[in-house]
Amino acid sequence: MEAIWGVSWRSRAVPVGHLPERSRRRMLSSSLPPLARVAVRSESGANRMFVFGTGFVGRYVSDRLRKEGWQVSGTCTNPSSKRVLEEMGLEAFIFDVHNSKLSSLHTLQHATHLLISIPPIVGIGDPLLRLHEDLQGTLSHGNLQWLCYLSSTSRSTSSVPLNFFFGVYGDCSGAWVDEDYPVNPQKESAKARLAAEKGWLALGHELGVVVNIFRLGGIYGPGRSALDTILKRESLSEGQKRRETRLYTARVHVADIHQAIKASFDILSSGKIYNVVDDDPAPRAEVFAFAEALIERRWPRMASRSACGSLEDLKSLKENIHHGEKRVSNARLKKDLGVRLLYPTYRLGLQSILDSWELFPTDRESQQHDRGWEA
Repeated sequence: MEAIWGVSWRSRAVPVGHLPERSRRRMLSSSLPPLARVAVRSESGANRMFVFGTGFVGRYVSDRLRKEGWQVSGTCTNPSSKRVLEEMGLEAFIFDVHNSKLSSLHTLQHATHLLISIPPIVGIGDPLLRLHEDLQGTLSHGNLQWLCYLSSTSRSTSSVPLNFFFGVYGDCSGAWVDEDYPVNPQKESAKARLAAEKGWLALGHELGVVVNIFRLGGIYGPGRSALDTILKRESLSEGQKRRETRLYTARVHVADIHQAIKASFDILSSGKIYNVVDDDPAPRAEVFAFAEALIERRWPRMASRSACGSLEDLKSLKENIHHGEKRVSNARLKKDLGVRLLYPTYRLGLQSILDSWELFPTDRESQQHDRGWEA
């Protein structure tokens, strides 16, 4: 090991080779350079992903990993979702974080990779981290190598007042923010999100595994986009109506989230936070105007302009930056993980979704969404 990595172990009182496997891995992992830590992971055969919260993102990632030969398990909250996941080839578990036991998830202790996509609850916090001791015991068998918590660049609920979209960064007055920008959460939902990030980082450190935090922009993709909203003649939710007032909106295509996750398997820089967003934090009205234009060119007179704000509204927005506005930078994602976005702008993402439709999608089934996240 010394010849390979230039790290001296002679100062240790106990020879590394005589330590238990789990202790040896922790000792080596904490002392080696980040990119070297892959060498001390046990080679146990198949990659096994476990997903807590197999919603829109979880399904997309799980389906692609399974097709690459991974063994994938995940949780959901109802029998119909369980059937869908099983039809995809996943081993699925109905799991209620308030009542279920981790012992019912018999594949969890064998997982080599763990993806967490369950948001915190105001007044409660992260429901999974409330099971801290059980998590630690279940995951301490030496199999787990990688842990990723899916956070967000901003968090809003139907109870959030107009213009209060601070997220973990606080009120930035339209400035560009990166992962080193001082966090200053104003709302309880953002404080809960930040506490969850810290909790998962701490648990990963305790377990001696690679852990990353991905702060996602508003998620869109096939079945969940401005195109789908327009064609389905859906009424805007209260949260969507509030987002109409925003000048800047961070968003990301689900395919690029998948890219980021896969890149982090190989770049073992544990403890990092990454903003997973595209290059263009455009206002929502601009995105819907573009989506309407795409639909009208392909299916004239099918787009309805009544659902969303117009581009005329943008001038007044630009003259009055609202509290909580920010532009989120993805520079670290590109530099550290080497991610080249498939869809760096909403224009490319929406065009790709439209191009995948062979017929007018009037009766396509909606994909189940992650709670509260929509571009």
